[in-house]
Amino acid sequence: MSADLDFALSLADDADALSLPRFRAVDLHVETKLDLTPVTDADKAVERALRERIARERPGDGVLGEEEGDSGGPVRWILDPIDGTRNFSRGIPVWATLIALERDGEAVCGVASAPALGHRWWAARGEGAYRDGERLHVSRVARLDEATVSCAYARDLAAFEPLVWHARAFGDFWQHMLVAEGAVDIAVDAALARWDVAALEPIVTEAGGRLDALPNGQSVSTNGRLHDAAFSRLAGAG
Repeated sequence: MSADLDFALSLADDADALSLPRFRAVDLHVETKLDLTPVTDADKAVERALRERIARERPGDGVLGEEEGDSGGPVRWILDPIDGTRNFSRGIPVWATLIALERDGEAVCGVASAPALGHRWWAARGEGAYRDGERLHVSRVARLDEATVSCAYARDLAAFEPLVWHARAFGDFWQHMLVAEGAVDIAVDAALARWDVAALEPIVTEAGGRLDALPNGQSVSTNGRLHDAAFSRLAGAG
């Protein structure tokens, strides 16, 4: 395991130790940000703790985080302290801390840690993708009529539903991890911020899949075999 990935996994340990005790806490504090999205005391505490540790142990590295912005630099850690804050704040266990290391614009390793689900996914470029230590591979499904698809938006779900074997909305980071696991073949998301997607990129690609953006900014991950078909279908629906 690379030193970068080892450090990312240890950051995820720190994050889980802070976030999981606040999940379903009766005194959880939730605010609304200027962009009208929620933020909890757990989001803030996790990002602050990870930034402080990075500053101590990797002082030459920058940080981009959802809550505290971007310090810049060619090497930076990208943090989403809680991806799925709405789920977290309502007691739904589909949320994760996302951690990536980016070098010159490329995410070279990524971790998605979902302690309420009891799972953690990780990958480093050239080293494979894993869930809880088990090697991951995308599916080999090559036909839309045999595919399982997850979409964040109802309009995208409607575009696929008549053509595919199974269509549901699993949402957030989880649908992309299901692509990496081979359980889902296509996942269509919203237009994502860098902190939403950086950790997912190496996991999906190291599992043999692809993760790209549509012209409108939406992120789409697939098993690779269905990538062109997914993009064509979404373009036609648009």
